[in-house]
Amino acid sequence: MSDHYDEFDEAGEHEEAAEIDAETLLRRAVDVVATAKPMPLSASVLISRDEVLDLLEGALARLPEELRQARWLLREREEFRAEQRREADALMEEVKAQAERMVSRTELVRQAKIASQKLLDEADESARRMRHEAEDYCDQKLAGMEIVLNRVLKTVVAGRARLQPALEETEEFDPLGDPDDGGEDVFFDQDQL
Repeated sequence: MSDHYDEFDEAGEHEEAAEIDAETLLRRAVDVVATAKPMPLSASVLISRDEVLDLLEGALARLPEELRQARWLLREREEFRAEQRREADALMEEVKAQAERMVSRTELVRQAKIASQKLLDEADESARRMRHEAEDYCDQKLAGMEIVLNRVLKTVVAGRARLQPALEETEEFDPLGDPDDGGEDVFFDQDQL
């Protein structure tokens, strides 16, 4: 047993300088128990109490520092994860805001297209209505002129018809007729009578 203990003392001093961690010391304690010499006619083993106690006390002495480092690493990891989560949340918020702006722009464009199409349809309808109204107005005026012109034409035709027998008489007998007339048409001038 003292051989193991001597090895531990030499190794312990050597490894203490190299900062042995608690896990290594615990593994050595397990090795000491596992490689201990069995007692004759028994299932018990003979180990050096001092050697195992030194290993276990060394492990216990190192555990608080290692636990502190592990806790520090865990806290650092949690802080890093929390920071990453905050950054991811901020990025998601920014992406959502940008998506909403894009949807809003798309919706505005869609609404503007609908409004402009409605205005165009209304303008087309108004232009069609105004064209029909102008055509109706012109048609009414032309119909009125046609009626007036038909009356004037009837009056002209009637006047000419009344004048026709008088002209025929005048053509037969021309009191003011010029012998050099040569048979040309003579117009009746009532001022000359």
